[in-house]
Amino acid sequence: MQPQFRAFTATLLGQGHLTARTSQATTHASIRTASTKAKASPQKRSDFFKLAQARQRKAANLSRQKVLQAEREASLGDPVKSKPTSFIQEIEAIQAGSQNSTLSSGLNYYLQAEELNGALQFSKDLVEPLQNPDRDTADPQLEKEAAELHQKEHQNAQDAIQRIVNLSNGNTKDRLRLNVQKCIYQFGRHNTDQHLPPKPSSALQGSMPGQPQKVPRIGVDTGSPEVQAAILTVKIMNLYRHLQTANKDKHNKRNLQILVHKRQKLLRYIREKERGGPRWQNLMETLGLSDAAWKGEIAL
Repeated sequence: MQPQFRAFTATLLGQGHLTARTSQATTHASIRTASTKAKASPQKRSDFFKLAQARQRKAANLSRQKVLQAEREASLGDPVKSKPTSFIQEIEAIQAGSQNSTLSSGLNYYLQAEELNGALQFSKDLVEPLQNPDRDTADPQLEKEAAELHQKEHQNAQDAIQRIVNLSNGNTKDRLRLNVQKCIYQFGRHNTDQHLPPKPSSALQGSMPGQPQKVPRIGVDTGSPEVQAAILTVKIMNLYRHLQTANKDKHNKRNLQILVHKRQKLLRYIREKERGGPRWQNLMETLGLSDAAWKGEIAL
């Protein structure tokens, strides 16, 4: 072999051994570093004093958050629940099925008490037994027995009709329908325009030379924002009562959040439109709503 070729081969062999040694040294250094980290991590986790301090800081933060949340709720109120006003108590009584006899309209199938009493009286007069026009041949005892039998049959029919149309035999949809009717009657502008004063006029309206004459409302008001807010409140109360016993019903919990935020938008619109006037105050006081129902962010 020639001397130059031998020198070239030796140089290549030397570089190969050097590269292998360098890689081995790098591997050993990485293994030592990993072992050092692995040895250091248990020592860090085993520092009980630092762990106790971290737990103490976390507990202090959680307790402070609870205090702040309680202060916020005390200042604004509950965004879902309503205060127990007379209207809210009546709505809750209908939802629970414990309809009191003192309430005027507690009948199912869109019936009113006056209409039902009138129909029962008409049916009683229609089938009342006739007296014998010839009073000389008439038997008073038979007429008395017929009148007593007629009264007894009418009483039985009246009791049967009362049980049929009683709201306690209806379902949740029937009770919700009756509550919606109450909201329309309570907050509809066909009734509230008679006893509520108008909203305060703005500076722009006061400077205008003439105001257009307001057209009188015809029929029952079902689309005003006050009525819609009251109907949403009834639905919210119904869902909230259901979720007290079915806390894993995620679908209805989501529906409750949607209804609460819809009512918040409506209340903000009514407040801006009415300028905090008598109609706004009557709505909030009757529904028993606090400022949390329309102010700020609602997170359920």
